[in-house]
Amino acid sequence: MIRVFENSRELARGAAEHFVALAPTTVALSGGSTPKILYQLLADQFQAEVSWSKIQFFWSDERHVPPDHPDSNFRMAHEALLSRVPVPESNVHRVHSENPSAQEAADEYEKVIVPRLDLILLGLGADGHTASIFPGSDVLHETKRLVAAPWVEKLNTYRITMTLPLLNNGASILFLVSGAEKAQIVKEVLEGPKKYPAQFVQPTDGELIWMLDRDAARNLNRR
Repeated sequence: MIRVFENSRELARGAAEHFVALAPTTVALSGGSTPKILYQLLADQFQAEVSWSKIQFFWSDERHVPPDHPDSNFRMAHEALLSRVPVPESNVHRVHSENPSAQEAADEYEKVIVPRLDLILLGLGADGHTASIFPGSDVLHETKRLVAAPWVEKLNTYRITMTLPLLNNGASILFLVSGAEKAQIVKEVLEGPKKYPAQFVQPTDGELIWMLDRDAARNLNRR
């Protein structure tokens, strides 16, 4: 399913309404500017409509940095949402990405993750990556592990990421994409041949929803 919104703010509102209607008990958060708007909106305008104490929070991927680092996906979600709503600390399952070994962090996270998540939030990179599954990465072909720690050559760093077996087992997978700079990759991913990591996110027994703002959807044949 593809849903197009007038702007990034309306896109975030649509995602917030989906969040509320779904009433998930397990959620995988993502990093990025568009999810940040969603998180702020949930805290500001939808807080009373969510049973926060019933939700277990995870992350679809994390940078190999400490939790207080500016690049940390956990830090962003914590500042925008989790510190502002009544979520018990025990319900927040961050990646221990301060571990000098990204592989150990991934191994540890695999032990706490649940195999089927109610809601998984994802973004789309300009190169077609999603979570931290980048083009050409060996993790794209992972069939058994739920969490991996791939080396990302273009960024010269490790990342910790959920793998396709875990992502594709989600009940509701929601891509949030905004901005004209994403218009071409959105078109290629949604209408072109299968070659980008994001195209391999195909739930086995769940729903896949793409929420786009009008700028990101501008090149699509289908509106």
